[in-house]
Amino acid sequence: MPISDFRKKKLLYVFNVFFDVNQSGEIDIKDFEQAIEKICSLRGWPSGHAKNKETHEAMLTIWEGLRSKADKDNDGQVSVEEWYNMWDAYAKDPSGVLDWQLRYMNFMFDLEDASNDGTIDAQEFALVCSSYGLDPNECEQAFAKMSKGAVEVNRDEFAILWREYFSTDDVTAPGNFIFGKTSF
Repeated sequence: MPISDFRKKKLLYVFNVFFDVNQSGEIDIKDFEQAIEKICSLRGWPSGHAKNKETHEAMLTIWEGLRSKADKDNDGQVSVEEWYNMWDAYAKDPSGVLDWQLRYMNFMFDLEDASNDGTIDAQEFALVCSSYGLDPNECEQAFAKMSKGAVEVNRDEFAILWREYFSTDDVTAPGNFIFGKTSF
């Protein structure tokens, strides 16, 4: 069964906003290098700072995992079609989650948990999502939908929402809102 239009819209959104940073139409190492700069700047982690180094290592490990799994033609880039195929395989078997996918999920949680208290609140969520060009008010609305009205979301809840985002066709599922958008 092919990927639904709804899931394609969600996957393309993440591809375009969070991965294809330079908007080239493909994901490559340059996108990750730009994302690292953006993240470190957002958090105020200068070159040489422990968190800057940690971010570099994590993001480059995520890139290598993504490239090795999705780049089927070995051209050093992940196309939209390769992206769709990889996430479709995940949706068919979420138990077969890849190491890079777990790393990225945990990286995003840690990035959003600015207070480092083990939970994400609406302000932390909106700060990170809006740094990718999203409207902060929409991000806060997305958080309310994602959290089902709760004040915070912990890592275990985030993991469930994450799986839901990449695998569900249910347009009302709370996981659809983990990237700060309220509609597709």
